[in-house]
Amino acid sequence: MTPVSKKVSWEIIKRSFLPVVAIGLFIGAYTFYKMYVFPNVSAELHADIRKYIGTLFVFCVTFLIHQIASAVIDWYRANIVIATTTTLDDDLLPIMRRSFKVIIWIIAFLVILPFYGVNINALIAALGVSSLAIALAAQDTIANIISGFLIMIDRPFRVGDKIKLPTGEIVEVLEIGVRRSKFLSEDKAIIIVPNVDLSKSKIINYTYGKERLK
Repeated sequence: MTPVSKKVSWEIIKRSFLPVVAIGLFIGAYTFYKMYVFPNVSAELHADIRKYIGTLFVFCVTFLIHQIASAVIDWYRANIVIATTTTLDDDLLPIMRRSFKVIIWIIAFLVILPFYGVNINALIAALGVSSLAIALAAQDTIANIISGFLIMIDRPFRVGDKIKLPTGEIVEVLEIGVRRSKFLSEDKAIIIVPNVDLSKSKIINYTYGKERLK
């Protein structure tokens, strides 16, 4: 095993220790319940207990997956991101981490709901209709978010670059946000521009030109 693989494995082991112990205790408690308690409880009580046990088990497994993913992402950020010359991974990694966290817990929530008699198919259909309505009502916001991702990937400018905005101001790039980007003008004013305006207009990058002359 290479040193890199050992570091990743050790980080995963450290992050996974608590949820693995919790799952082990959970399995032991459930085994004890099935052997000694289950024969003495009513069918109604057993159904309720199974519901709560299933909820706890899904929670523990989701927590384990979350910890493993966080360990891998943190290791990547500490050992790989700082060694790369591009800043693309610096911008995208926090967004990917938050998105993954939200996705796995939403999936866990959808898995748990049927334990309590919720029709998951009807819920997903309702969520789909609601998402469509929200998307239609927030077209500008979604367009800005997509444009922000495209700017991070295409890199027409970077933080610290000197550029000319579509409106003619010569500015320094302060921040490339998800919805809006911030710039410092020559008169020390902060200019905030929606990403969609930047992505569909011509941007003059003076820093790139100077780098080509070196």
